[in-house]
Amino acid sequence: MGKIVNKLHGGVMPASLTLWKADGSFHREAQERYWQWLFDNGVDGLSVCGSTGENMAMETEEQKEIIKAAADFMKGSGAPLYAGTGKYSTAHTISLSRYAEEVGADGVMVINPYYFTPYKRAVKEHFREIHQNIGIDILIYNNPWFAGYELSAREIRELVDEGVIGSVKSAHGDANRVVDLKYECGDKLVVMYGHDYDPMEALLCGADGWLSGLPAAFPKFSVALYKAAAVEKNVDKSREIWSHMIPFMNYFYTYKTNDPHWLEIFKYVLECQGVKDVGTARKPLGEISAEEKKKIEKTLEPLSAYL
Repeated sequence: MGKIVNKLHGGVMPASLTLWKADGSFHREAQERYWQWLFDNGVDGLSVCGSTGENMAMETEEQKEIIKAAADFMKGSGAPLYAGTGKYSTAHTISLSRYAEEVGADGVMVINPYYFTPYKRAVKEHFREIHQNIGIDILIYNNPWFAGYELSAREIRELVDEGVIGSVKSAHGDANRVVDLKYECGDKLVVMYGHDYDPMEALLCGADGWLSGLPAAFPKFSVALYKAAAVEKNVDKSREIWSHMIPFMNYFYTYKTNDPHWLEIFKYVLECQGVKDVGTARKPLGEISAEEKKKIEKTLEPLSAYL
């Protein structure tokens, strides 16, 4: 493929949750209402079928259904849509990425091949082959926690210089990853901070945007923080805004056993804000206990101005 026009320039891009009916099937009507709620609260784009969207719990045809629904919803909006299409298999990833392009996605979010932990030379060839077979941007989902490893800033620069990728979701979590990527790649790479615990620092350090689960559950808050940190570069204002999130984050990261699971927590946070028909995460996850719901509600009190 030739030079790809990257429609992602940064901003707040929620990693969309997926809403299921009681029978476990995709709830398109509820999903569209949720997506509209995100945009009504000021987000700049949308990512679907990533980790927060439960892609690992989807059949391929379901994933296609959701990507198509998002493309239909976003058509004509001018906002970028990135579809999660990453699989271990290069052929499978190409097939799903071609589908995403065909139905109207502006880019694909591709996690590093996982589970078997391939060597880096194979990983870079994986991305080169995907690029050769599609005509939209590839956003590398550089997530060491789910893939088992990450590409270094210099390895990513190699792919940027070749024109293979135009953006990255830096999902390690530490803000120094953003600093290193910007040092190596500058404005040739759109760097999206891709975690939830260090967004203020990452945005102040030069991240172009924020793509993670927290913006999918707290869009109004995330937009306010992005504007203060990334646009205004106002440290004091950013710290004040983030202070409202600290009680929730202290709760969110307390449970080393993942019980309740972060997906369950995010879904309940949507319910607390009046989002209809959220449902539960797919099994083996499920409903949060009444005791945990009360704890979550307490952490949301300082965030009332952003809900």
